[in-house]
Amino acid sequence: MKIERAQENDHIRLTEITFAGKSFWGYDNVQLEKWRSDLTISADYITDNETYKLVLNEETIGYFSIIKVDNDTIILDNIFLLPDYIGKGYGRFLMLDCIERAKIQQAKRIILDAEPNAENFYRNFGFETIGQFESSIKNRFLPQMQLILSEFGLLKSG
Repeated sequence: MKIERAQENDHIRLTEITFAGKSFWGYDNVQLEKWRSDLTISADYITDNETYKLVLNEETIGYFSIIKVDNDTIILDNIFLLPDYIGKGYGRFLMLDCIERAKIQQAKRIILDAEPNAENFYRNFGFETIGQFESSIKNRFLPQMQLILSEFGLLKSG
């Protein structure tokens, strides 16, 4: 198992993983089609953003992408796994790698807009909900979350 930088030609596989991962939460094909543009990972997206894939036995089974907002803040823009690998520690592996990359970049916090069903996953890493906004589905709210890295014990003092 390894995490490596995604390449432009990974965009189709990462899009497949995104759709499969989103469908894990029970969204039907009609809703997924409404989100098609938001869930599609383009080659340009991979070029323009730090995108890392999780490879197991030569198969890409998940990925995450981050966007550096400024010297202090990183956005975790995506984190997805194929459904067969959810709940088996692979998401934790991806998240810890993301946090380590934020640490290397000396960021002070990671922010994200969470899938409501995954809010507890992020809480397990110390993320706190700092707000919410209504999604395109009426009465469905996306938690806005952040992790202060010094509270995670990642920043060096002094």
